Amino acid sequence: MERTYVPGRGDERALLTGFLQAQRVNVHRKCEGLSDDLAHRHPLKETSPLMSVAGVVNHLRWVEHLWFEHVLLDEPNRVPWTAEDPDAEFDVDDVPFARLLDEYARQCARTDEIVASLPLDRLGVHTRDERSGTPTVGWMLGHMGTETARHVGHIDIMRELLDGTVGD
Repeated sequence: MERTYVPGRGDERALLTGFLQAQRVNVHRKCEGLSDDLAHRHPLKETSPLMSVAGVVNHLRWVEHLWFEHVLLDEPNRVPWTAEDPDAEFDVDDVPFARLLDEYARQCARTDEIVASLPLDRLGVHTRDERSGTPTVGWMLGHMGTETARHVGHIDIMRELLDGTVGD
């Protein structure tokens, strides 16, 4: 998958969605050619025993669902984590990596449909953090771009440890 570049200027929607899309593309780029076996390994088990490339991809899928379908639209919250198992989305050792990437891509497409239909200042239904209040669509886009970029870095480090592939 070819790298996506965000134009140096544009309206707020174009920039926020552009930065998020660029990071989503980076997730897929960093995962290209990674075998199912390596995607499910836990190269950081000393400090982050649940972290695998497959787990991070699944995490990103569910975070998009949480913010845009549940917090924003009040659709049912289907996230796999619970108070008793707050990291359940990382437990995907039995799920084919290609399926996780496909589910992530479909979730991103769903998010894009939602975002395209709403103004950036539209408030969500739920408050996720009492300190920041109820977020807007624009805030959620910025947050998701930041979250995805952070996890692209994790994938990049794990990929280098797993098979020596160095990101650009």
